[in-house]
Amino acid sequence: MNDLGHKLPIWSVGFFVLLLLAIAVLPLAWGRFWDRNRNKAIVAVLLSLPVPVLLLHCGDLRPLWHEVGEYVSFIVLLGSLFVVAGGIHLSGDILATPRNNTLFLAVGGVIANVFGTTGAAMLLIRPLLRTNDERAHVAHIPVFFIFVVCNIGGCLLPIGDPPLFMGFLRGVPFFWTLRLLPQWLFMMAAVLGAFYFLDRHHYRKERPRALAEDLRHYEPIRLHGALNLVLIGGVLASVIFLGSPWREIAMVALGLLSLVLTPKEIHEKNDFNFAPIGEVAVLFAGIFVTMVPALLILEARGSEVGVRLPWHFFWVAGGLSSFLDNTPTYLTYLSLARGLTVAEGLPAEVAGVPAEILKAISLGAVFMGANTYIGNGPNFMVKVICEHQKVKVPSFFGYMVWSGLVLIPLFVLFTIVFFS
Repeated sequence: MNDLGHKLPIWSVGFFVLLLLAIAVLPLAWGRFWDRNRNKAIVAVLLSLPVPVLLLHCGDLRPLWHEVGEYVSFIVLLGSLFVVAGGIHLSGDILATPRNNTLFLAVGGVIANVFGTTGAAMLLIRPLLRTNDERAHVAHIPVFFIFVVCNIGGCLLPIGDPPLFMGFLRGVPFFWTLRLLPQWLFMMAAVLGAFYFLDRHHYRKERPRALAEDLRHYEPIRLHGALNLVLIGGVLASVIFLGSPWREIAMVALGLLSLVLTPKEIHEKNDFNFAPIGEVAVLFAGIFVTMVPALLILEARGSEVGVRLPWHFFWVAGGLSSFLDNTPTYLTYLSLARGLTVAEGLPAEVAGVPAEILKAISLGAVFMGANTYIGNGPNFMVKVICEHQKVKVPSFFGYMVWSGLVLIPLFVLFTIVFFS
């Protein structure tokens, strides 16, 4: 497969780039066209078709079949967590104060390590939006929710984020990621602190009538559909203890069990429908196919760019995780690190690589998946849910402005503190 990475022309990455541009531009230029999942599928298929032709011309379709298998596991995991979490309803409408909003994000960041970033996001995004329904200045809230709950929060256990689970399957001890606690605390504190002060600034701009309406609708939070908490535990247990295809069969079965056992009124209160996961499934099918040449070229030629030190791995793995899905990016740089370890005689401390390099790859993949909507699966799902609930969220490039202003400076500081 490394030979295949040398055979593929650099321009073969262009189909992946075009798909990213379509995701970014078409909602703005032809919104009505892009609203239909059928049209998204047409664009994804047209840009994906040249990839198997190129691979067939090079004589090896195995990387494509491998990515198809990874896609199935990926979408089954996301789909099962989406369905099961959709059967849990947090009723109530607490005050939309900066303190309460910050607590929402903090709790989401903690439980993301057990529920997975997808499960935590699906559980909390709707009650957070409902809590802030009376406020006018809320565009920043989904953005920071994606930063914390969909990405940064889930780095302490392999079940928290898919790339860490893939590392676990390749020899990283299950509880090794708890060593990332200092880095997790640093980023959680920094991002939550920035959110609190920004939200307080916007809260002061709200009209008195909106704040009075918020107070009038106050209702304590209550949990409904608690059986689905057990089913989420079942999904995570199947990920940990079962191999493919039993893992995927178990997750599908648990999702179906949730649909059957969850009272209809809970789904109605959650405005539950399959549109968000359908959109993610369509777009990520195209992403997984079109990114095959990019991954192969990177694996074959990545060492040519001089990636050697932990901070190199943090930024390069993180930078690619911003646009590629962070799971294959993590695996690619884990393979690159193993090759570097053998070539330069470095200590193979964890899963065949130095511990500091593995930390850098793990943190880069998880944290910088927050840089774009497509860096991690839950990011896009949250965006879609917000749009379905008529909550204004930034465009693809608008979101990148937010991540560039908030996250990139923090990542620079993070590099100085932990990798200097």
